[in-house]
Amino acid sequence: MNKRTFIKSTVLGISSLGLGCSSLLNKNQGLTGKTHSLTLSFDDGFKKSFYKVAEIFEAHGLSACFNVIASGHLPSFQKVDDWILPELLGNFDDWNALKRRGHEVMPHSWKHLNLARQPLEESKELILKCLDYFTENLEGYENEEAVFNFPFNSSTQELEEFTLSKVLAIRSYENNESSKDNLFRKGCRTMGPTNIDSWVDKQIKNFLKSKGGWLVLNVHGLDDEGWGPMSSDFLSKLLTKLISVEKLEILPTGYVLNNLKALDTQ
Repeated sequence: MNKRTFIKSTVLGISSLGLGCSSLLNKNQGLTGKTHSLTLSFDDGFKKSFYKVAEIFEAHGLSACFNVIASGHLPSFQKVDDWILPELLGNFDDWNALKRRGHEVMPHSWKHLNLARQPLEESKELILKCLDYFTENLEGYENEEAVFNFPFNSSTQELEEFTLSKVLAIRSYENNESSKDNLFRKGCRTMGPTNIDSWVDKQIKNFLKSKGGWLVLNVHGLDDEGWGPMSSDFLSKLLTKLISVEKLEILPTGYVLNNLKALDTQ
């Protein structure tokens, strides 16, 4: 299964270009003078996996990008499919601890429903509930700096417009043609449900052969956790190789978008 996702921002409208990894980022010169920017964006909130990801990223001097389900730690949370199980998910003590260590934590819905399939007003209420919970429980969180990651990468135009009135950016499946008039365009990819080591390796190798841009790979847990997991050993070896690539920067999604917003307002 190969799902495609897209990020759009109130300032940075983004849509698909070919393979979804060839967009220009700040005139092809990244945030640190690099031509290629990469984000590995980890979804759902798997406690064991996310602490392991943080450890691996820290060992390479990097900050990880985490997107968590707001109610995943609550007794009312129900499992989603065969992969998102309540007993595997962390809580906001964990997310605050990881944020204090320098990692990025962003909202990934209230309870991982497909919001495009719910009544519009109910979906809006769930989005607001998620954002309110993050505001109350995640240290230093601001909606104006947040990327809302739609569950199942599924949304509607009405939901996107509503959410973009609350946050900096969104990630969703829909390719909005109107975004073509904005400053930056990009797509991002995800793969599952089995191990994705080979797939990730192929995506990044192809990206590094390109002229440049920003590639976001939407991933999940490590080893035996989550839909389409990577192996811990693969991730560690991958980052060891990538940090030596002179033209490449590895950054969290929100960090990139907030800095691009700042550049655009200068």
